[in-house]
Amino acid sequence: MKDYRLLDKFSMRVSNPIYQFFYLLTNLPSAYFSGVRVKYVSEKMGIVTVPYKWFSKNPFKSTYFACLSMAAEMSTGIIALAHLYKQEPKVSILVRKIEGTFHKKATSRTTFTCEDGGRVESAIRDTIATGKSVYVNMYATGKDKNGELIATFTVSWSFMVKSKK
Repeated sequence: MKDYRLLDKFSMRVSNPIYQFFYLLTNLPSAYFSGVRVKYVSEKMGIVTVPYKWFSKNPFKSTYFACLSMAAEMSTGIIALAHLYKQEPKVSILVRKIEGTFHKKATSRTTFTCEDGGRVESAIRDTIATGKSVYVNMYATGKDKNGELIATFTVSWSFMVKSKK
């Protein structure tokens, strides 16, 4: 049975600006300096933003595709991290593939939303039950401040129970 109190604790921790500052600066400095930020996480959904600013722009006066990709990947990965917070047995995750489609230039803050928490929960349950790698495609949609579609991403994740040493 999933302990949803741990999910709430993880969500509160990740939403704390001080924790997010130190975590991103020490573990994902390129995301930190690009302005990628987690805005919301639950067992079902992750919301991450990336601004259009000096550090995230390209010569074409839009947000650099790599910054958009970071935010899209993070919107999927933060859900997985929420489900794996204090999980026993430990489960490792790895991005296997990422595909993006760009629909419009990103010239303002882009918000990526992923609502594939059920897929993550199922994958974790399956890898624990079988001991084998489980692959999951998660989908992130990026929209601008007016709700216009900027980009869509498919991020393929691998989940596997960590071996005990």
